[in-house]
Amino acid sequence: MKIYFYLLFSLLMLISCKKENATITLPPVVQAPNNPFKAPLYWSVYEHHIVKEQNGVQDNYISEEELMANVDWVDANLKSLGYKMICMDGWGDVSQLNENGYRKSHSRHWEHDFAWWANHLKERGMTLGIYGNPLWLNVNSNDKTTLIKGTNIPVSSLINPNENALWFQWVQVDRPGAEQYVKGYIQYYADMGVKYFRVDFLSWFENGQDRYLGKVGPNRPRRDYLTALKWMKEAADANGMFLSFVMPHMYYEAEAELQTGHMVRINEDAGEGAWYKWSEKDRGQKRFGWSVYANAMDGLTYWSYLAGRGKMILDPDFIRINTFATDEEKKSVISACLMAGAPITVSDQHNTIGDNLWVYQNEELLALNKDGFVGKPLTNNPAKDSSQIWKGQLSNGDWVIGLFNRENTTKNRSINFTSLGINGTAAVRDLWLHKDLGKMASFSVDVPAHGCVIIKITP
Repeated sequence: MKIYFYLLFSLLMLISCKKENATITLPPVVQAPNNPFKAPLYWSVYEHHIVKEQNGVQDNYISEEELMANVDWVDANLKSLGYKMICMDGWGDVSQLNENGYRKSHSRHWEHDFAWWANHLKERGMTLGIYGNPLWLNVNSNDKTTLIKGTNIPVSSLINPNENALWFQWVQVDRPGAEQYVKGYIQYYADMGVKYFRVDFLSWFENGQDRYLGKVGPNRPRRDYLTALKWMKEAADANGMFLSFVMPHMYYEAEAELQTGHMVRINEDAGEGAWYKWSEKDRGQKRFGWSVYANAMDGLTYWSYLAGRGKMILDPDFIRINTFATDEEKKSVISACLMAGAPITVSDQHNTIGDNLWVYQNEELLALNKDGFVGKPLTNNPAKDSSQIWKGQLSNGDWVIGLFNRENTTKNRSINFTSLGINGTAAVRDLWLHKDLGKMASFSVDVPAHGCVIIKITP
């Protein structure tokens, strides 16, 4: 009955919003209290793989030599600014498993395993982030020797050989040993010192439905999804691990994800990158199920009402800054992430970054991340111009204002400081120009196409 009420309620809200051109915020459900994490700054291997995939490379892995070259590059250019994690992503293979069926290495071509890399990064003042899904089973259905840790139950007993699912074998959560396997998956990496786990393809497990591929698995009872997330949260909390959810349907306004995860993806994959994927794809279209909004700016805008200090972190996926056409676009991407309290997920590589390193190195903007700053747009309706003006306060009381222009021509953006509770004038500083602009009572600026202006206001 609950699902029918939700669908009817959502439909009525959307009709009302179209009529009144109002915000489209739905009442938030209760979040898990006190998210102990702030948005991470890190490097991901994603670009290396997606380029290979787009070029039709079958044996899609990153060599250890290439990975090390990128680690060296991050160490030399970004680590001192807070980018201290190196995160794996999909691809590679699952040919190297431990005695409990967990993935030991990214590729059969690797000499070292994840434990070696975790230790190497630790010695260099960095950490390893892991990609995967504790609900994936990597063994054959006839395997009788790989046992769930702490039991005599074969991992293969969690497989349903009659389940028609694309790509993955999924844990049947109602079977004996399922909880031990899921929690053991997280514990396995936690024992290596891993503190960040990126869990992908959640929508495929929940109801086997993909927007573009259609049916990719069974439509499970929602209780199975809730149970699986609960187990992941319990194991992650026990190890102080950051749990990042990817590809969730976000049903009931992210009810389940809010209560179990620390960060959640709010747009489609970065893919080929560029402004189209960041701001234009299916712009303004709210959809049902993954992904509710296609592009990052719509997603950050709409879901902003769930974010805040100690609350859910919004993940706009990986950044390939070298794919953007202008400096204005590049500044907008980084600014939007930091204004929204979102992560900066560098995926450019040592040999693709070109002359764009400066975009990731703006210390005045990175100070927002250090502070735990989370801003919000004036409205979370991405169809309205006012959604392109963001505001928020640093812990010392200073205001930071983001004036964005997602349009293809120059637009004027302005803000009156009385709306911030400031009477009289206040000192204004431009965080990209690194320049004090003097004392003002309001601020107005012509923002170039796809550009932004970020100012700090000190009352």
